Amino acid sequence: MSELAVMSLALIALAIAFVATLFALLRARHGHDDGEAALEALDQLSDRLAASTDTQARAAERVERELRNEMARTAQASRSEFGSGFAQVQQALAAQLASIATVQNSQIDGFAQQLAKLTATNTQQFDTVRQSLHQQAQQARDEQGAALRHFGTLLTQQLAQLTEVNDRRFAEVRATLEQRLKDIEANNAAKLEEMRRTVDEKLHATLEQRLGESFKLVSDRLEQVHRGLGEMQTLAAGVGDLKRVLTNVKTRGTWGEVQLEALLEQMLTPDQYAKNVATVPKSNERVEFAIRLPGRGVTGGSGTEQGEPVWLPIDAKFPREDYERLIDAQERADVPAIEEAGRALELRIRAEARSIAEKYVAPPHTTDFALLFLPTEGLYAEVLRRPGLTDVLQRDCRVSVAGPTTLTALLNSLQMGFRTL
Repeated sequence: MSELAVMSLALIALAIAFVATLFALLRARHGHDDGEAALEALDQLSDRLAASTDTQARAAERVERELRNEMARTAQASRSEFGSGFAQVQQALAAQLASIATVQNSQIDGFAQQLAKLTATNTQQFDTVRQSLHQQAQQARDEQGAALRHFGTLLTQQLAQLTEVNDRRFAEVRATLEQRLKDIEANNAAKLEEMRRTVDEKLHATLEQRLGESFKLVSDRLEQVHRGLGEMQTLAAGVGDLKRVLTNVKTRGTWGEVQLEALLEQMLTPDQYAKNVATVPKSNERVEFAIRLPGRGVTGGSGTEQGEPVWLPIDAKFPREDYERLIDAQERADVPAIEEAGRALELRIRAEARSIAEKYVAPPHTTDFALLFLPTEGLYAEVLRRPGLTDVLQRDCRVSVAGPTTLTALLNSLQMGFRTL
């Protein structure tokens, strides 16, 4: 086959491929019906081209020159036919596109109209629903208010009825209780009267017997009372003397000294203590009592003298007014008065301890401390109860506090020491 025939076949194949592609695009755009018509036309065209190609191929060798002319005429005819077909297809495509655009525009307009109608319809329905809900809510509120008013009326009536019923029942219960109480009182009165008669009968017999015994016992006791009157008169005189002792300041001090002297006389021998001792040399102050301890020597201007005693000063104090104020406040449970009286008693004891230390303590002539004797155990216990008071007296004033029992124990210890010496 010549080169011209090959080129013709290639052009025809390329034209067929182009037409097939074009009709495929038209089919995709314009729908199934137009595509099938174009495909059939294309198939027909392909068949004709194929038949023509076969005929030309068989006659190519024999009539090459005729074929060239024929091919030229065929190509010219094919181009004309193809051009006219393509123009028709283009016109049909443009018409279909215009028709599709018109249909789409009409559909869009119809959709817009339907949307507007739907919006208006929805708005109208929403207004209708809102008005309906408002009316229903108003009606519900009215019905609820009417129901509440009716319920309030019923509740008021029921409460009134309940109150009336309760009042009636309470009145019945009260009447029943009063009647039962009256019955119980009457029954108790009858039983008490019966018991009283029984007790009176038993007591009458017992009284007659015991009155005789009591008169005899009273007579014996009266005789004893007459005997005790003399002793009571003697005791009253002693109490008066004691009262005078306790009400006079000087006498109170004397009473403390008397009690202290009695303890010393009971526990020590006369040569183991002394009365009204000047414990500080060249001083006019004299302590009430001082216990004589074995000497340890006193250094003077002319040397050391052996055998002089060392004195243990003991002074009796009885701050009765402060102590009685404290006792009275404690009996009345008056806390401020208790605190005030306690402070006054503590200040008084501190002052007495400082006075004893300044007047009577002078080592080596005396011991390093002195004794403050309190004549009652209650006063001594109250001083011990004051927080830190005894420690302050011992540390700052070098004075130890002693009551009757404490002093007795101390004197017993000293007596044992004297016996050892």
